[in-house]
Amino acid sequence: MKPENLLKALELDKAGDWEGAHALSQSANTPEACWLHAYLHRKEGDTGNAAYWYARANKPVPDCTLEEEWDHLRMAFSQ
Repeated sequence: MKPENLLKALELDKAGDWEGAHALSQSANTPEACWLHAYLHRKEGDTGNAAYWYARANKPVPDCTLEEEWDHLRMAFSQ
């Protein structure tokens, strides 16, 4: 998935369009897209599904806030 699409998905999430962000995150099977997908399910409260996607992204389930994780995602996708 292109970095600009990852950033677009984050912006959709920030604007309250969880569905749009989720649709974009599902459109690729890269580790970055899996991490974004995991974050979105964590935000949704679906911890089991989130854990699956964190594992697919080779990331531990974070113990930070959702806002902090959003910032981590933004920094990672901006590089």
